[in-house]
Amino acid sequence: MSKHHDAELILKLYDLRREATMREARNWFFQFNPQSTKDFMDVLTSDKSGFYRMVTSYWDMACSFVNNGAIDAQMFNDANGEHIFVYAKLEPFLPALRAENGNPQYMAHLEKVIKEMPDYETKVAGVRARIEKIVALYQQRAAAQAAAAGN
Repeated sequence: MSKHHDAELILKLYDLRREATMREARNWFFQFNPQSTKDFMDVLTSDKSGFYRMVTSYWDMACSFVNNGAIDAQMFNDANGEHIFVYAKLEPFLPALRAENGNPQYMAHLEKVIKEMPDYETKVAGVRARIEKIVALYQQRAAAQAAAAGN
């Protein structure tokens, strides 16, 4: 494949991320802060199940293109970062989620792309640190709003 073709596919993937429902799902996933496998199972039986499945299946599909040679891995990783964010949230729970779902290949394409990135552990750890800061900011904001509402 040519780099031009790879770039076209990456741009098509980007366009898919801009679709209204996908944007809403991505915004929800950004705020989803799982602490246990139960949090995932609760989401899968809630009204947010579609959002969860949309985001996770999108990134696993996109990574399958990389894994099957349709998109150059370096170009894909250079143009995207959200897949690292999704993986950072999922990774601690993947073995349990795979067992719970009876699907040992659950999110395998995403995991493979991430683990083949140079220095992937550092990148994932950095994303997790940013997630923790964002969660703390949300919690501070919520506490401040609650305090203001109580006055």
